[in-house]
Amino acid sequence: MEKTGFLPTLIFLLLFSTFQAILSANSPNITTDQSALLALKSHIGHDPHNLLVTNWSTCTSVCNWIGVTCGSRHHRVTALDLSSMDLTGTIPSQLGNLSFLALLDISQNSFHGSLPTELIDLHRLKYLNFGNNSFSGEIPSWFGYFPTLQSLYLYGNNFTGVIPSTFGNLSKLETLSMYHNNLKGHLPSEIFDNLSKFQKL
Repeated sequence: MEKTGFLPTLIFLLLFSTFQAILSANSPNITTDQSALLALKSHIGHDPHNLLVTNWSTCTSVCNWIGVTCGSRHHRVTALDLSSMDLTGTIPSQLGNLSFLALLDISQNSFHGSLPTELIDLHRLKYLNFGNNSFSGEIPSWFGYFPTLQSLYLYGNNFTGVIPSTFGNLSKLETLSMYHNNLKGHLPSEIFDNLSKFQKL
């Protein structure tokens, strides 16, 4: 009788551990963040001070990499600050996998090209600074879909076209900086109608 009761318990434990393993394999974790940052590293063609070449290594924890800050609760990357490092490169789509990112600052570098739409997945962003780079093309309308964004800096690039009316969706936005681009047209009225926290343009 004891053996009969033991068998279902053993089967349950085996199934439970298998289920946990599947869940952990499919759930984003610090390994996901590491892969995203290594993808960024591979898209940087010029790192004159060898800051990422020597420091961003799989031999050390992502949370100890230069420019990277991790949260104490979930141990995921919450801030990426690569400002003023004289880096040249493009932004890979994998950067959108940093799902806990609240601050992204790559200002004062030479990043260029267009911005991948996958960045729209950074739902926790509060501070975004792409200032003084060489990004080109129209300002993406999906910039208007960051629900917690408070500061957006796009100044000193080669953006063209108009300011998207979707910026009016940024209900938390306090600061918007877009000078020294090639923008045209009028400021969308939605920016002033819907942004109750707006302080600086």
